[in-house]
Amino acid sequence: MNKIISVFILFIGMNAFAQNIPSVMKTEFPAAALQDSVVDLDGNSTTIEKVFSNYKGKIVLLDLWATWCGDCIKNMPALKSLHEKNPDVTFVYLSMDKNEEAWKNGIEKYQIEGQHFYLGNNWKGNFGTGIDLNWIPRYLVLDQNGKIADYYSVKADDPKVQETIDRLRNKK
Repeated sequence: MNKIISVFILFIGMNAFAQNIPSVMKTEFPAAALQDSVVDLDGNSTTIEKVFSNYKGKIVLLDLWATWCGDCIKNMPALKSLHEKNPDVTFVYLSMDKNEEAWKNGIEKYQIEGQHFYLGNNWKGNFGTGIDLNWIPRYLVLDQNGKIADYYSVKADDPKVQETIDRLRNKK
């Protein structure tokens, strides 16, 4: 009987911490999601749409992360390796930190190279709900037209991320 209870508790615990992978892999951002505001390192406010428009013609790896996120920090070495292997890819970081100071300190502490924007702890905002955000880190790969080519990855070393980048690079 104790074994059955232990297995049941283990099963419940695994389900409680499991990620719900979206059933539909979107290829475009909802219009409302693109209107959410972000702040750049200089304190200028802009929309996500304007951020993405700056990188038309380029492959973009979008990383949603936060300094309080243990998995985000654990993925940093793999993310840096991915960046080194793909110098032609633009790395855009959207911080989900609770405040701008933590975000800026995290960029410096972890020496994160790329384009940085502060979204804030806005899981249920238009962008978060528009991409079915349920876990960070979350990586999306955008093609040269700003369409989503890889909708859902939670590890920087997921082979799907590099495969998507390679496929997009070969489309040029």
